[in-house]
Amino acid sequence: MARRSRRYAVPGVAQGMQTLKANVMKNEGYRVDPDRPDDVKYEVAKELGIPLQPGNNGALTTESAGQVGGKIGGSMVREMIRLAQEQLANTEQQSR
Repeated sequence: MARRSRRYAVPGVAQGMQTLKANVMKNEGYRVDPDRPDDVKYEVAKELGIPLQPGNNGALTTESAGQVGGKIGGSMVREMIRLAQEQLANTEQQSR
């Protein structure tokens, strides 16, 4: 998995997304360096038995790369949904 430049729909959210990733994966039980939250992918890959290494992973299948990214991204999406539901519930309570 090559490091790529991410383009978010909302300008200026990159740092917030990295913080979210670090917090979510830490809550999932992974060791996360808050300065390098992307490195958690190596720990996830190891847990899944996928030979992901820093640098060139040209022999890695798309399916394997997707398993690593899916575990991380899926956890982040679940947390964002939870936060949105919590915010909606709080908004509804305040409007009563």
